[in-house]
Amino acid sequence: MPELPEVETVRTGLEQAWVGQRIDRVILRRKDLRFPFPSGMADNLTGQTVVGVRRRAKYLLVDLSNGQVFLSHLGMSGRYTLITPDEVARLNPNRLGVRQSVYGELTGFDGRHDHMEFRFSDGSVSVYTDPRRFGIADLFERAEEPIHALLEHLGPEPFEDWNATIAAERMRGKRSAIKITLLDQRFVVGVGNIYACEALHRSGISPTTPSNTLVRKNGKPTKKLERLVEEVKAVLEAAIAVGGSTLNDFAAVDGTLGYFGHHFQVYDREDGPCLKEGCNGTIERIVQSNRSTFLCPRCQK
Repeated sequence: MPELPEVETVRTGLEQAWVGQRIDRVILRRKDLRFPFPSGMADNLTGQTVVGVRRRAKYLLVDLSNGQVFLSHLGMSGRYTLITPDEVARLNPNRLGVRQSVYGELTGFDGRHDHMEFRFSDGSVSVYTDPRRFGIADLFERAEEPIHALLEHLGPEPFEDWNATIAAERMRGKRSAIKITLLDQRFVVGVGNIYACEALHRSGISPTTPSNTLVRKNGKPTKKLERLVEEVKAVLEAAIAVGGSTLNDFAAVDGTLGYFGHHFQVYDREDGPCLKEGCNGTIERIVQSNRSTFLCPRCQK
C-alpha cells in the first residue's frame, strides 16, 4: 500500500497539474471502489475549479471552488495518470464514447481498470486506475472535514505537530511493540511498514521493544525515543526526495517509479548483511500483527 512518501509524491504531481483548472467532465466507469461513490459525485465535481491539493495521512484532499473537498485514497494499487492535451487528441477519447477508456497504453491493463476520468478545461485528462479496487473516493463539505469518518481519528502529521515530547505522551503506559505503535495512525500518521522498519534500524531499536520503555518515569522521552522521532522524519523526507518506494503497483502521476527501494537498509533484505558501518549482523524477518518486519538483531536492541 502506498505510504506517506508515495502519497506526497502523487499530491505534488496533482497540485502542479490540477490547481487552477476547471473540471469540465467526470466519467465514472463503476458505481464503487472499496465503497460506493457518493450519489451525484460526477455532477457535483463538474464545473468546479481546483483551488488546492492537500494530503492528510495517506488521503489526498482536493479543495474545490464551491467549498467542497474531493477525497481520494489510493488503496493497494490505485494511481493517477496525467495525460497531456496532445495525447488526448491523438487517442481521441470520444471515438469510443465513455464506457471504455482509450488510455490503456498509458495507464496499463488495456484501460480495463480506468475507473475514473477527469477532463479539464485546458484539454488535459487525468485517469484513476485501480486493478484491485481498494481505493476510496468521496465528496463532502469542507466544514465536515474534522468529523469525517475517515479523518477524525487520525493522529498528528510527522512533519508538523509531532515531536519526541508528544510521542512520549502518547506512548506512556503503552505496552505494544514499538513497530506496532508506529503503524498506528492514531499515534502518528503515514508511517507504514517500510518506513517503520527503516527508521527503527537507523535508530538501533528492536521493533519488538515495548513502547512504554522508551518513556521515562516522569513522562519525558528517552534519548532512544528522541532519536527514533528524528529518524522517522529523516527517512520519510529521504523517501519523498526520490519519489517514494516502488514495490508492486506504485508509480507517480507521470509514470515514473519511486527509487527509495535502492536505499533500503533492512526492508525486504532477509539474510542479507547489515549495511550499518561496523556491524557484521545479518538481516532477519519476523512477523508482527501479520506484517513482515525486517531487522538486524545485532545492532537493534
